[in-house]
Amino acid sequence: MAQDAYMERRKFLTNSIKATAALTLATYGVGAWAQQASAAWPQVRLPETKRRFASKAVEELIADVQAKTGNKELAWLFGNCFPNTLDTTVEYSVVDGKPDTYVITGDIDAMWLRDSSAQVWPYLPLCKKDGELRNLVAGVINRQTRCILLDPYANAFYKDSSKESEWKHDVTAMKPGIHERKWEIDSLCYPVRLAYGYNRQTGDKTVLDAQWVGAMNLIIKTFREQQRKDDKGPYSFMRRTEWATDGVPLAGYGYPAKPNGMIFSMFRPSDDATIFPLFVPANFFAAESLKQMAEMLHEVNETKLAKEANTLRDEVLNGLKECAIVKHKVYGDIYAYEVNGLGSCNLMDDANVPSLLSLAYLVPDMAKDPVYVNTRKFVLSQHNPFFFKGKAGEGIGGPHAGIDNIWPLSIAMRGITATNKAEIQQCLKTLQTTHGGTGFMHESFHKDDATKYTRAWFAWANTLFGEFVWKVYREHPELLA
Repeated sequence: MAQDAYMERRKFLTNSIKATAALTLATYGVGAWAQQASAAWPQVRLPETKRRFASKAVEELIADVQAKTGNKELAWLFGNCFPNTLDTTVEYSVVDGKPDTYVITGDIDAMWLRDSSAQVWPYLPLCKKDGELRNLVAGVINRQTRCILLDPYANAFYKDSSKESEWKHDVTAMKPGIHERKWEIDSLCYPVRLAYGYNRQTGDKTVLDAQWVGAMNLIIKTFREQQRKDDKGPYSFMRRTEWATDGVPLAGYGYPAKPNGMIFSMFRPSDDATIFPLFVPANFFAAESLKQMAEMLHEVNETKLAKEANTLRDEVLNGLKECAIVKHKVYGDIYAYEVNGLGSCNLMDDANVPSLLSLAYLVPDMAKDPVYVNTRKFVLSQHNPFFFKGKAGEGIGGPHAGIDNIWPLSIAMRGITATNKAEIQQCLKTLQTTHGGTGFMHESFHKDDATKYTRAWFAWANTLFGEFVWKVYREHPELLA
């Protein structure tokens, strides 16, 4: 970066950070903004006394990455974003003699099964040398187990099991302790992925207890119900709302689709309703999760349930093989975003994970799949109706945040799944220049003006950015120079 441009950016950062101080002050209090007017990069991370959890291993990693990163703005962003989940969103305790961790998304005081898994996922490699961090993640798994047992169709929960939701009047089987009851396949996949990753990193099987086995049994039962082979199953959802993406049509069961072994999903990981209920990315994720589940069940001598998981996985994969691939006039064979098994499909991608773009992240074997390679080209092109390109940057958005809004999640995921160093470098640059002067990632930003963003406190985006930078640090450190 030329010196004049560098100085202009420094001036912009300082002014922007001062302009957003009021938001953080209102959220955390005076101590949150230890403004350092003379510092090169202002202190925007919470001071130690305000942080919810401290990890020595995380702090050592931050210090190491920052010391060896020549790009000081990226180093600053990493130091702000990577620990954001621990700093601001976790509540650790011991319940019934076991670790218990409640994880909010940021500005919403509720625990999504998806977000909470993704928020702590990047810390797993550090658990081996940090016992307190290991207990924290074990606590997330234990709480997720209890959430699934409370209601496998819910996507978000409260810490207080007696609390009633603002959505308590939704037309579905709401109960206390549930924040929202939108049925999303990935809500049951992420806890499996987290337990598997945790177990592989630490060797700890204490989280794979009888309660956990019960939750796995309920996941299989729920997936079976939502294959809808014989009937529509027990779940339906309607909401009185002006937002079409917040409700499910046709008495809350969704548009018709032909059962073929795939699992029906009424909502996407964006919490937006599906158009066609056979949601392809989440079904691929489910197949991978069932494989991981079966491995863990074998290891705790639950062989019968492990066999059921593998049988279900085969049925999902056969359904995907039958219906998920369509011929595109430019890219050839690609995966559709949604299908109905009757010949109709929705060709798009959304920033939220699981997405088509993220398949190589969630299902490593997909990286070399020629259909995935074609699909990746499609979703990162103007043929994807939710791929936006403007003065501030380019990336994938989705209906949830509106037209022309790009999600940093998609940029980080593009970088994580990229194999070309130039593309990785492009993603780093875009994320570096679109944090709106705040030092943190956001839910989304406008394609032409990164200072116009949604959700200033969105921990998943921060942690995924940190995961991306750490991956680059390990594999291509020269890109951080």
